[in-house]
Amino acid sequence: MDRLDPEQLEKTSRLTLQNYAARAASFWEGTRDHDVSQNVEALLEELRDRPSARILDFGCGPGRDLSVFAARGCEAIGLDGCAEFAEMARGYSGCEVWVQDFLALDLPRHHFDGIFANASLFHVPVQELGRVLGELNQALCPGGVLFSSNPRGENEEGWNHGRYGSFHSLERWQAYARAAGFSEIRHYYRPPGLPRENQHWLASLWRVAED
Repeated sequence: MDRLDPEQLEKTSRLTLQNYAARAASFWEGTRDHDVSQNVEALLEELRDRPSARILDFGCGPGRDLSVFAARGCEAIGLDGCAEFAEMARGYSGCEVWVQDFLALDLPRHHFDGIFANASLFHVPVQELGRVLGELNQALCPGGVLFSSNPRGENEEGWNHGRYGSFHSLERWQAYARAAGFSEIRHYYRPPGLPRENQHWLASLWRVAED
């Protein structure tokens, strides 16, 4: 695929966020009961020595998982590019929520013990992925952990039902994460218990260097 120019990049965020904003209420109703406890537990297990971990829910949506982290004793902060989702998440979870475009992040350095990027990073165009992953790396404390879960694919990207997405193979996702300074802890496919061809989500955990 040809490299996107600045105007095209801006369009990927703007139209994707407009799509989410237009259906914020129906999105919440359709996803609030999704069971992603496997993913939540995977991140918390890696942070078991930090019982009051500060966690950034990256792409928190209406706040479903943000609320879970807060209930588990974490200092949970949400981030979403959709202002409508951020408002919903604040009301639902009672947590602080930042409104930031994934392509124009302003994150504090070495601030979070964990970052939970569940069904969010696939909205980053491939050409910007290395930069964004590098910014997440810098936002983590030494030894911090990034969790990501994305719909997997064969390294294609483009528009799908009004939203922009990039669909990575395991090998390409690993290459980008490692180039951004992460070391892989483990990966798995979801939903659990299904044949691989029916496991459409790739989940992975990554650690930054201790110092």
